[in-house]
Amino acid sequence: MKAFGLLESIIALAISSLLAIAIGSFVVSTYRTSRFAEEQREAIVSARRGIDTLVQEIRSARAGEDGSYPIQAAEDFSFTFFGDIDGDSRVEKVRYWLEGSELKKGVIEPSGTPVVYPTNTETIRLLSPYVRNGTAPIFRYYNGDYPGDVINNPLPTPTRLVQTKIMHVFLEINVDASRAPNSFVLESLTQLRNLKTNL
Repeated sequence: MKAFGLLESIIALAISSLLAIAIGSFVVSTYRTSRFAEEQREAIVSARRGIDTLVQEIRSARAGEDGSYPIQAAEDFSFTFFGDIDGDSRVEKVRYWLEGSELKKGVIEPSGTPVVYPTNTETIRLLSPYVRNGTAPIFRYYNGDYPGDVINNPLPTPTRLVQTKIMHVFLEINVDASRAPNSFVLESLTQLRNLKTNL
């Protein structure tokens, strides 16, 4: 009878241990999933705020105080332009670019007479740390005939600086691209108001 009780105790202990391990694994897995989902949500909210700001600022592009054309550089993963983004009646030089998986923003205030934009005074901040666009461009450029003209749009690199009137901004956000859920897509189409020719 004692041997049977010992065997029962060993089996009960083994079952209890397996249950404890299973419950512990479930709790840890649930916590990790919950934490990942929260990080993903925060990344999306941050990127959404960033893209809203970016679009609003791009929309107000204008000539630089040094007489520069409103758009200075128009690449797939970077865009540099001039605009009064802080409402101080001075036109700043603004740069958005992707560095690794981080979307960054740089701002240079005008200074001096004649006006210059010294690159060593650029203020840089991070907009979104989890951009997973891969080869999909962040910026696409269109002329004033878009969407009617699909043959010449999006614009090729040589004509972007002068012909761009509309821009498409596209971001894929994912805290960890190797895990579900899939990347969250944020995109917006905006017209550069001061470059419109169809007034």
